Amino acid sequence: MDTTFTALAVLVLAVAVLASSLDRRTKPLERRMARLEQKVDLLMAHLGVEEPEDPRMAEIDALLAEKKTVAAIKVYREVTGAGLVEAKEAVERRMR
Repeated sequence: MDTTFTALAVLVLAVAVLASSLDRRTKPLERRMARLEQKVDLLMAHLGVEEPEDPRMAEIDALLAEKKTVAAIKVYREVTGAGLVEAKEAVERRMR
């Protein structure tokens, strides 16, 4: 029983170390990606270029008109790849 508990404890510790290592690697990459996105947005604004809107955004607007907010959030996530919180905030902004 002691060896099983020890093996389980070592396994949990190994998973925690691995997760921590991956988190340390992704945080700087996420910050760098955000900076690059800001720079691209500035360049597009300076050049007067607008990103074309996806045709499915009209579907989101139609769902919002029918008061189907949850379905609109789901479609928004499919279209943009956004997370749940980001999609909810974006759909709420479209409702205004």
